[in-house]
Amino acid sequence: MDINKILTPRRVNLHMQATNKENAIQELADLLYDDGALTSKEDFIQDVWQREAEGSTGFENHIAIPHGKSQAVKQTTLAIGRTAQDIPWETLDGSKVRCIILFAVRLEDQNTTHIRLLSQVAAALADDDVIDRLLTETDANNIIALFSQYAETDLC
Repeated sequence: MDINKILTPRRVNLHMQATNKENAIQELADLLYDDGALTSKEDFIQDVWQREAEGSTGFENHIAIPHGKSQAVKQTTLAIGRTAQDIPWETLDGSKVRCIILFAVRLEDQNTTHIRLLSQVAAALADDDVIDRLLTETDANNIIALFSQYAETDLC
């Protein structure tokens, strides 16, 4: 997968102002909407919250991976954000969250592209070096490159 086709520096915010889960999801949805990936920010956010209600999307090592499968998504993509302070989030290891990887998935892609993209991100998050860099890297292009090295197949 060429992650550069679905994730651009405009969809990465390494200086988020969010102090809670709601604000974090809102900020990342703003990035996607402003960059043309969503037809309706409100509908997408509603779908993200519907998924959150099914079970927390907190990962571990200060990472959360919320996602929304939505008619409001024009192109399956990601938005990545990092906060200056820890955000309370239900995670597998009980850690608070500082990096959020928001998946925006077209309904048509929920059983194909979404699964491959999730697999690639999960493979990257299994690498401690990737986690360390996600929490410290200052260049959005380098964040994108972290995930590019785990490409399995072309998504687009």
